[in-house]
Amino acid sequence: MGSVTKQANFLLPEDLIDELRRVVAKREQSKVVAEALRKELKRLKLKGALETSFGAWKDKDHPELKGGTVAFVRKLRKSGRLTRVK
Repeated sequence: MGSVTKQANFLLPEDLIDELRRVVAKREQSKVVAEALRKELKRLKLKGALETSFGAWKDKDHPELKGGTVAFVRKLRKSGRLTRVK
């Protein structure tokens, strides 16, 4: 990814290290671990955002959607057609 690298010392389960060494070429191991960490951090951030925003949408704030989003969008499209045809 072209970024600066730093060496870090982590303790990992022995079976995980053994499998990494068995499956991944020596020169690719840091890359594989970095990518796995990057994916997990992204997942944790998304999970946090979902937990923080859960419940932010209130039905009372959007009475126009009471009949459902499909009906609302259909109504919007229908009103848009009338103005475009003219």
